[in-house]
Amino acid sequence: LLAVTVFLNSLTSKFYVALTGTCSLISGLIFIFEWWYFHKHGTSFIEQVSVNHLRPLMGGTERSMSEPASLSSSRESENSRQNVSECKVWRNPLNLFRGAEYRRLTWVTGKEPLTYYDMNLSAQDHQTFFTCDTDFLRPSDTVMQKAWRERNPLSRIKAAYQALELNNDCASAYILLAEEEATTIVDVEKLFKQALKAGETIYKRSQQCQHQSPQHEAQLRRDTNVLAYIKRRLAMCARKLGRIREAVKIMRDLMKEFPPLTMWNIHENLLESLLELQAYADVQAVLAKYDDISLPKSAAICYTAALLKTRTVSDKFSPETASRRGLSTAEINAVEAIHRAVEFNPHVPKYLLEMKSLILPPEHIQKRGDSEAVAYAFFHLQHWKRIEGALNLLQCTWEGTFRMIPYPLEKGHLFHPYPSCTETADKELLPTFHQVSVYPKKELPFFIYFTAGLCSSTAMIALLTHQFPEIMGVFAKAVQEVLED
Repeated sequence: LLAVTVFLNSLTSKFYVALTGTCSLISGLIFIFEWWYFHKHGTSFIEQVSVNHLRPLMGGTERSMSEPASLSSSRESENSRQNVSECKVWRNPLNLFRGAEYRRLTWVTGKEPLTYYDMNLSAQDHQTFFTCDTDFLRPSDTVMQKAWRERNPLSRIKAAYQALELNNDCASAYILLAEEEATTIVDVEKLFKQALKAGETIYKRSQQCQHQSPQHEAQLRRDTNVLAYIKRRLAMCARKLGRIREAVKIMRDLMKEFPPLTMWNIHENLLESLLELQAYADVQAVLAKYDDISLPKSAAICYTAALLKTRTVSDKFSPETASRRGLSTAEINAVEAIHRAVEFNPHVPKYLLEMKSLILPPEHIQKRGDSEAVAYAFFHLQHWKRIEGALNLLQCTWEGTFRMIPYPLEKGHLFHPYPSCTETADKELLPTFHQVSVYPKKELPFFIYFTAGLCSSTAMIALLTHQFPEIMGVFAKAVQEVLED
């Protein structure tokens, strides 16, 4: 720009001002077009021209690894099928045990891993699943109904023992003690086995009376919830104690015995256990059933699907090689699956790539939010590490998702727009010592700043030349002398 100024110094002042003003106008038009193109397509026009047209002419053959070629052709129609409320909070399918796991963190660090809001949601769940209108008919159930409402853990545990004194077969009392008093998983399993024996007896008794009245129907629903909960937690105990095949069998039997209980999301527990067994064919079979367009998605579903497709190509994947020869069909499918998963929950990759520290997952999660990302990565990071090159492929491709979605809060690609309320919900669910992740904000590319600066500097030179032609002439001569020296 200074060289042009020196050259124009020999011209008349008016012609110089006019030409400089024209340059300023052209720069302004370039800036406006670049800004419009970025907001419409989510990428820089100048950058695209440089990468796709100028670089090949200069001998470069590198291709962008961030955007798969056929992603738009495989667009799903989930936008019109999912009716899940934006801010609905879900129970974490893999939530830990309070006494044996969450409390251990408090003992060691003095930090509380669970927020009051999270525990209050759990208290509401307990009252919904483990109580009913007929509790007054059994004294032990009456005591437990009050116990589930207690905020003080010691008072809850004391009430559970009172219920067992009234009825040694009170299954819900054993559940509370297993969840909150037991300090090891072995002790948890023992209490749940006692709860299972009591729960099966009560469940069979309720089945015999289920059609007698609406009250008996409600009691059967409660006893069904109790029994299903016990079996699910026993399966999780077996998984934590290394008896993976036993855990898988319990989960499969539970899904067959109580198919209507989809709210428990037992299939997510099953997916994690099958991944631990490296039974990838069985994982694919579960995904084929639950990764359906009519069913709500989760990070476990989307990222497990991406992991399976990544597994087929990750061991031989190299960014340098792929940039020279392009992506194969299998690699494109893997990249598309990663983009789909990242669009659903953009917070997961930073935990999988260990760019952000993990914490104990909360008892409830906000789907597509940071709380779900923590819960997923806490249990699935090991499965990604086990597959050679999977994290490398993820690292090379995940950020390309944001180029396809320049305005995630307004318009999605494969899913609904990203819910704006997730950050608020996650701040309530996650402890204060954890920095909540927010949707990665798309930064303006360098070329927009460059054209804006070029436009501004050209306009400033035109204005100064118009106001002070003699001074600018002297300045141009000085610059010319410096350059010649």
